[in-house]
Amino acid sequence: MAPLPPTTRDEFLRHLSAALTDVSNGVVPSRAASTSAQWALWETFCNDVGISPSVQDIQDPIPYLQVFAYRYRHGLINPTRRPVRSRTVESALRSVGQTLAGVGAPDPRLSPQGRIDFRLQRMLAGYARTDSPPNRVKPIPVPILRHALQLAVHSGSAYDLARADMTCLAFFFLLRPGEYAGDTPTAHPFLLRDVRFFMGHLVLHHATAPSDHILNATFATLEFTTQKNGVRGEVIGLGRSGDPHFCPVLALARRVLHLRQAAAPLTQPLASYFDTGNSILRRLTSADITSLLRLSVAVLGPTFGFRPADVSARSLRAAGAMALLCADVDSDRIRLLGRWQSDQMFRYLHVQAEPLMRNFSSRMLLGGNYALLPNHAALPP
Repeated sequence: MAPLPPTTRDEFLRHLSAALTDVSNGVVPSRAASTSAQWALWETFCNDVGISPSVQDIQDPIPYLQVFAYRYRHGLINPTRRPVRSRTVESALRSVGQTLAGVGAPDPRLSPQGRIDFRLQRMLAGYARTDSPPNRVKPIPVPILRHALQLAVHSGSAYDLARADMTCLAFFFLLRPGEYAGDTPTAHPFLLRDVRFFMGHLVLHHATAPSDHILNATFATLEFTTQKNGVRGEVIGLGRSGDPHFCPVLALARRVLHLRQAAAPLTQPLASYFDTGNSILRRLTSADITSLLRLSVAVLGPTFGFRPADVSARSLRAAGAMALLCADVDSDRIRLLGRWQSDQMFRYLHVQAEPLMRNFSSRMLLGGNYALLPNHAALPP
């Protein structure tokens, strides 16, 4: 760098700084913040044991990584000061390795062959084996969701009606909380401009179409922009459900007309409502949705085997998938609608759904009536 002319050197450094910013933009802000925090803990650990955080002068850094992992696992150095799951320990080790790799140093987790060192693999496998079962949210049955919508409609407040509509949309479109609610930097909720309505083959522009046309729309779509696992520009649409309230098309119509009446910009999240007392648009959070769901679970939950703590805004995505499974919709189509990249959720949902499993015993007895084609050893001489 020294032989370069000052102007060339300064330009290079500016571009390098911009390039490093581009690298950091490769992950969501929450992940970048987590990596930074875990690296800071590694630096503190290294200072305590008297080594350099780069571990470049250590022939075998794995024992230090193992002690770091042990302390992180058992709450001795992690932020919660409580035992954490194996995946969290793995994430902390990954943060150390990737931070060093990001500045051109070797990743100390890797063997000369470029694989995670056997000792770390075995350690993490042992942690995974002793982890407690994951606390998965439960998919909510439709009767509970109907009750939640009825509570909101009975209230009639703009806040409750917004909660009801977004609950409806999350269920039918299999949305993650960050796709339909939230006011954090990592949330990417659908916006007013992402909605399209159709009346038959006629496209309705939501900004100019008459209200009665929008309310009579037969099909509605959402366009993906920055949502997780969504392909930018991809459009997903649904028709009417046949229910006057619990319907994705009508829920979108109600949201759009409410925001249009409030003169909301096209960049306004759908999960918004006009606060007449303060004359401002407010955004719903996932906690707002969770509180509505838990009110209904407190009333109807015991009938369906639920407690309020079993559900949250994240339950709506699972609820929609479960409803489709129980309606015998093909798993591949559900995965397309929900943008799942693996079958993991379906393995969980299948065994949780009583209607799907109800006739398995009798079907197994019928299906178990078979004979095998004999091989040479089984044939009579």
